[in-house]
Amino acid sequence: MHFRKFALPIAIISCVVLSTVQAKGEVMTIKNGSKVAFNYTLTVDGNVVDSSEGREPVEYTHGEGSILPGLSRQIKGMKQGDKKHIELQPQDGCGEVNSDAFREISRSDLPEDIEPQVDMMLQMQVSDGRVMPVRISEVKEESIVLDLNHPFAGKSLEFDIQIVSID
Repeated sequence: MHFRKFALPIAIISCVVLSTVQAKGEVMTIKNGSKVAFNYTLTVDGNVVDSSEGREPVEYTHGEGSILPGLSRQIKGMKQGDKKHIELQPQDGCGEVNSDAFREISRSDLPEDIEPQVDMMLQMQVSDGRVMPVRISEVKEESIVLDLNHPFAGKSLEFDIQIVSID
């Protein structure tokens, strides 16, 4: 009997809220300014290289440039719960390989405990203090050639996306 006292007001409030939402007829879609959370799996050359599985979803504000522009274009208009497979060509992902982004340095510039090998990844500190990954592209007798391109430059990126929330 106690339940009935509260059931009717709760039912009325629920109906009013539900009809207000339905009356607006709006389904939230991703647009500039939307606060979005999504889960993803990133595949490059047939290998899964990153995923939000087991972690919090990625959160960003759409249109502020904090995710790849090609990915942003593909996500625009999606709704909460939507899933999508997105393929980005290099120009829409991490860019093409830039031939001007190779630097030759003396082997003596490396720490003594590192034996350089082709495709070895190193970290390099740039003038503003940031650390960036670099790949050894060639090992010579007195020097090494570093590839300063993003590790995914020149590669197609495949994302499997699921939109978790839109505010």
